[in-house]
Amino acid sequence: MACNAVREPDAPGQGKGTPALARRLAGAGIGGGSTGFKFEAIKRAKAAATAANPGVPLLDLGVGEPDRPADPAVAARLAREAGRAENRRYADNGIAEFSEAAGRWLESVFGVAVADPLGSIVHGLGSKSIFAMLPLCYVDPGDVALVTTPGYPILATHTGFLGGEAFPLPLLREKGFEPDFDTIPAAVLDRAKLLYLNYPNNPTGAMPPRRFFGKAIDFARSRGILIVHDAAYAALRYDGGKPFSILSIPGAEEVALEVHSLSKAFDMTGWRMGFVCGNRAAVAAYAAVKDTVDSGQFRAVQKAAATALSMPEITAAAVERYSRRLDLLVPALRALGFDAERPAGGFYCYVRAPTGLRDGTRFRDAAHCAERFVTDALVSVVPWDDTGPHLRFSATFEADGAEAERAVIGTLYDRLNRLGLDFGEFEGAPAAQA
Repeated sequence: MACNAVREPDAPGQGKGTPALARRLAGAGIGGGSTGFKFEAIKRAKAAATAANPGVPLLDLGVGEPDRPADPAVAARLAREAGRAENRRYADNGIAEFSEAAGRWLESVFGVAVADPLGSIVHGLGSKSIFAMLPLCYVDPGDVALVTTPGYPILATHTGFLGGEAFPLPLLREKGFEPDFDTIPAAVLDRAKLLYLNYPNNPTGAMPPRRFFGKAIDFARSRGILIVHDAAYAALRYDGGKPFSILSIPGAEEVALEVHSLSKAFDMTGWRMGFVCGNRAAVAAYAAVKDTVDSGQFRAVQKAAATALSMPEITAAAVERYSRRLDLLVPALRALGFDAERPAGGFYCYVRAPTGLRDGTRFRDAAHCAERFVTDALVSVVPWDDTGPHLRFSATFEADGAEAERAVIGTLYDRLNRLGLDFGEFEGAPAAQA
């Protein structure tokens, strides 16, 4: 049944069923058999491949979820706080302990001084929910959000739900994976309200020089646009690179809001903890909307998160682990023919997808390639076709220690090597074989 259909009554007196979905949701494919979010499709493909190959472990280098649980000290704090009577109450827009801990963390890690953390830092149930709410603060029908692509889609998706338009800014290898503001049409700029940036970038791993962020701030100031900087991977830097916050650039607080997450740098994806900081008017707008959407994260979780923010050794261990794995992953991919480069931050390798297999099989796009990797080699990766066919390999695969990590990468190489990858041109390729 189509997602905007209404069921006809089967007999007199019987109701008509549920009403049609809002057109904005039907247009996004929600409710009609499609989730509209690529990671759900990947999960289904992995489940099918695992069921079809019992006893053969699937190598998951796809969705970027740390393979470690939260630090024992963080879990112990949650356990202590969970049953305390004072933590049972609604948290609303957050507790002082978490906001103050976030302020200290911003200063110690990024060199960003926060004079009033209680008034300028507001938590969220993970960065995903924050990006879903921010368009509610600014987007009216016809307004534009400038969004880098490839990238995390949530802010763009919710902009569309509200009748706005998400205008893509391609991130191209030949331009250092930086958006080119000069290519935006004047008619789009006149309607632009938000500019989404994300560095270190998911999925490319790129980290531009500081002068790029100065340029972005000048651009936003001149056009009356709010920068929304997704800093989910900001603390994960390699090879001497320092963690970066856009708020460390002069003038940023006039035009920028930064979104931080504890998921990646503190191994806390399922805990759903993040926060916003930066432009005070934007923080206040988010807080006002959030107050009508949720009643705050459980106080015990916030207190445990405050403990995590006081433990830089957690992030240091994560950086060491992912750096060690990238040292194995990058050369293995290059040996297979991929144009892999070590990322400046985050934990992804972003590579051009092969065009087919040496047996004559041709891939339609990166999504088709990723599907065949799962079904034929039990290797899961994330496809990106936004700026040409690319694949994202994550260093978050499950492995306990250096020896196990070497074994995973060895198995990855063997499985993909057996496929016989072909790196030609996608243009004009014949139809893919079944």
